[in-house]
Parts: sequence; C-alpha cells; structure tokens
Amino acid sequence: MESSLERPLPAFILPIAGVLLGLIIGSFLATLILRWPEGRSVVGGRSSCDHCGHQLRVWELIPVVSFIQQAGKCRQCGAIIAQDHIAIELAAALIGGLSLLAAPDAQGLAGALFGWLLLTLAALDVKHHWLPDRLTLMLAVSGLLTGLLFAHPALQDRIIGGGLGFAALALIATIYKRIRKRDGLGGGDPKMLGAIGCWLGWQALPLVILGASAVGILVAIYWRLRGKNVDAETMLPLGSLMAIAAFPLWLFQAAGTGSLY
Repeated sequence: MESSLERPLPAFILPIAGVLLGLIIGSFLATLILRWPEGRSVVGGRSSCDHCGHQLRVWELIPVVSFIQQAGKCRQCGAIIAQDHIAIELAAALIGGLSLLAAPDAQGLAGALFGWLLLTLAALDVKHHWLPDRLTLMLAVSGLLTGLLFAHPALQDRIIGGGLGFAALALIATIYKRIRKRDGLGGGDPKMLGAIGCWLGWQALPLVILGASAVGILVAIYWRLRGKNVDAETMLPLGSLMAIAAFPLWLFQAAGTGSLY
C-alpha cells in the first residue's frame, strides 16, 4: 500500500501557495511603490499609517483581509487607504498563483519573481514614469541566472535578448530624437526591454513589442472614450505596457514547450 508520504500533492496546492505568497509579497511591493519615490524607508521601523503615523498592529497588516475589515480606512484617523495597495496585493497573488499553475516547481517560483519585478516596475512607471535602474538590473541579472538553471530559453538566447532588446529601443529613441528634436522614449525603456529579453530570449522580443503596442492602443481608445485628449504629446508608460505583454509570454513558455518558436 502506498504511504501518505509517497503520494503526490494535489495539483491545486502549489498554485494556492503561490497565491498566499503573492499576497505577502504584494503587501511589501505596495509599500515600496508608495514610499520609494518619496525617498522614505521601506524596511526601516514598524509599518504605520502614511497619513497619521499610527503604528499598525499585526491584525492590521493581513493582506486584503485587513483592508476589507477596515473598509479601506485607517482605524486611527479615518484616512482612506490608497486602493493601489490592495490592487498590487491582488495582482501579486494572481502572479504567484498563475506561475505555479503553469510550472509547479522551482521554475514556477522563478516565474513568480519575474512577474513580481514586472509588477513593481509597471506600477512605478504608471504612477511616476520611472523605471529604476536598480530594479531593471535586478530583472536582467535574475533572468540570466535563471538561464543557468533551466534549459528554456537557452542562456545564449537570453544574453542576445538582453543586448538586442536594449539596442533596438535605444536606436529608435536616438533616431526619433534626431528627427523630432525631442525625447520620444524614456531612458529606462531600452533597459526594461533588454531585461525582459534576459528572461524570454531574443525571439520573444517582437511579441513583447507587438503586445505592448496592442495594449497601448486599447489604453488610448479607453482614454478617448473617457474624454481625455490623446495626441502625439500624450505620454504612455511603455515600460508598463511591455510588462503587461511579457508575463503572459512567460506563462506560455512555461506551460507549453518551453519556447515561443
């Protein structure tokens, strides 16, 4: 008779664990996204209300649950907690669950890291048009290190993807600036695409750009429907658009044959 220790875990266990881990990671990321651009410490001292400084107790720090229990407000001062916080927590939970559903092993954990880094960069780009070099470097290095552990994409394809992704957008930015006499891309966008290439390989880069363009068109249509003016001067967060396109491509790689080609 097969012992209980030898039975494989039910298929849903690891994705659920990914969701729970994602909630915890998401709570930290939401704080980082809020405080880092303001130059405030993310890890120093106890967590507190950003409005009144009330130090949060353990039961006020439970991801999503505390937000719902407190009706989205600080218990002390009644200030509304930014809804970005719960959105980041839920997004991180979804990333963790989908990653371990697509690859219920160490590769899934690596993919979750990829998604969480993309989520952080995307949020910072949307809110502040800022793609910190430290985060894009972390994204690139972790992608290359992952290439030492997993066969697909091959390490050489990741290295080429890093260089080609950066060079392609840097060249486009340079040509645009010479023709139009103004910046058309942020300085972090080429680094972001290069870092994504270090995860997905050079072959996936056209799909990342195509996906980012499609999402950008949908965003522009939505803005127009809401009455917002959209023209050549309108700034779209390209880094965020590329992040939205890149993570589903990783899921496809992980759940499929390991490649997009």
